[in-house]
Amino acid sequence: MSAAIKRREFITLLGGVAAWPLAARAQQPAIPVIGFLHVGSPTPMTPQVEGFRKGLAETGYVVSQNLAIEYRWAEGHYDRLPALAADLVQRRVKVFVAGGGPQSALAAKAATLEIPILFVTGDDPVKYDIVASLNRPGGNITGAVFFNTALVAKRLELVRELVPTVDSIALLVNPNSVESEGETRDLQTAAQAVKKQITVLRAGNESELDAVFANLVQPRTKAILVGSDPFLVERRDQLAALAARYAVPTMYPQREFVAAGGLASYGTSVTDAYRQIGLYAGRILKGEKPTNLPVVQPTKFEFVINVTTAKALGITISPNLLAIADEVIE
Repeated sequence: MSAAIKRREFITLLGGVAAWPLAARAQQPAIPVIGFLHVGSPTPMTPQVEGFRKGLAETGYVVSQNLAIEYRWAEGHYDRLPALAADLVQRRVKVFVAGGGPQSALAAKAATLEIPILFVTGDDPVKYDIVASLNRPGGNITGAVFFNTALVAKRLELVRELVPTVDSIALLVNPNSVESEGETRDLQTAAQAVKKQITVLRAGNESELDAVFANLVQPRTKAILVGSDPFLVERRDQLAALAARYAVPTMYPQREFVAAGGLASYGTSVTDAYRQIGLYAGRILKGEKPTNLPVVQPTKFEFVINVTTAKALGITISPNLLAIADEVIE
């Protein structure tokens, strides 16, 4: 064999070796992509996103290692949800997460009948025909519900214990949210049973929030219950500051409000609900079907009190309330 022939064979061999890594990379499957749709904004929802990613990590999926997430935020504009949902479907995501309430879940459900959908909502998903039942959701959708809207009657009971002299209570809701109607109805029913007057305050943007508190001139309005809409949750710092400025005792749906300086809250951990959805997402990526996964329901309800805020408002917290509180912030 001539030297020229041997040289050609050697070059051919080198070429084949160089091509091996390329071929191997070409055979590797692309990492799965999760579509994450939310009616709110990214920064205020950071704890919930971290909870979701924690749940994923518990099933072995880590962002930038073996998983990617495409986020779509409606920034409080409910009318944007259908287009954002359609965009994620076109992205061919493997799992579709819809957070922030029933409207996000309904937008995702309308956009696809094939991609597995996981929702997170504070209201009963059966009522909105999102799932057939909590135990047997059916179809390509399941999720987590934390029933914050249904707890409004319990919040009324607690605020009456916090401020025993209360005559009239206001409920603050976002008129753009479909959940506000049921929340208002439930509170009015509970208030009638204890002969209390309810005033409904509506605010769908920051300037309206300022106006609502500035116009609280009714001398009989002694306390406010804040609704569980994401728009209000995102503005927890503003709401806590307004309640302090106008010296209005206020009850909130989540502990994050109390950590921001609010008086008290009663509800479940929304962050943990997103962690549970992360667990479900990992299981679905490994082959499980949404129809076989029951809707996650809360098992713990938290009553949180900020005693520093209570003192500033001139409220003395009874020993009974302090005893039943799950957390006291000083």
